[in-house]
Amino acid sequence: MSKFTIILLGGLFALAGLSVGCYHDKPHEYGQQRPPVSELDKRDAGLQSKDVVAASDDMAMKLLADPELNASHTQWTIVVDHVDNKTVDARHDLDIFLERLKTNLARHGRGRVQLIENRDKLRDLQSKELENSASNGGAPGPAGIQPDYSLYAKIMELPNRGTSYYLMEFTLTDLKTRQLAWTDSYEVKVER
Repeated sequence: MSKFTIILLGGLFALAGLSVGCYHDKPHEYGQQRPPVSELDKRDAGLQSKDVVAASDDMAMKLLADPELNASHTQWTIVVDHVDNKTVDARHDLDIFLERLKTNLARHGRGRVQLIENRDKLRDLQSKELENSASNGGAPGPAGIQPDYSLYAKIMELPNRGTSYYLMEFTLTDLKTRQLAWTDSYEVKVER
C-alpha cells in the first residue's frame, strides 16, 4: 500500500468518525427547548414539573407499599378528589399532583386498587351520553360502584425572603368510618 493510500484512508476514517460523532437523533436546540420533566429548569422558580414527578412517584410507591393495603383480601376502591391549595398563590390549580398520582396508581396498583370516577364527573358524563338522562327528563344513569376511600391532598407553603418551603400532605380517608387509612407527605424547599 502506498503512503498516499494510507493517508487517504486515514483521512476518510477521520472524516467518518467526525460525522458519526456529530450525529444526533434530536437537534441540539430540542434538548434546550424541551428539558426533561424530571429536572429543574434554572429559568424557573417555585414548584416545577420535577416536584410533580417526584411527589407523585414517591406517594404512589408509599401508598402501594402500605401493609394494610397489601394485607387486604379485597381490592380498595378509591375516588380521587382534589388538592386544597393553601399556598401564597391559592388561585392556582394544583390538582396536577393528584392527577399524576392517580395515573401512577392505575398503572402500578392493578389488583390492589380500583380507581372510581368522581360522582359529579360521572353524572356529567351520564347526562351527555346516556339516553333518558336526567337532563332529558329521565332518570340519571346507574349509580355505579360506591368507593371505599377518597384520596385528596393539601399543599401548604411557608414563604421566606429567598425561598419557599412546601409541605404536600396526601390523605386516603375511609368513607364509611371516617378513619384516615393512609397519610404521608412530601416536602420541598424552592427558590422564590
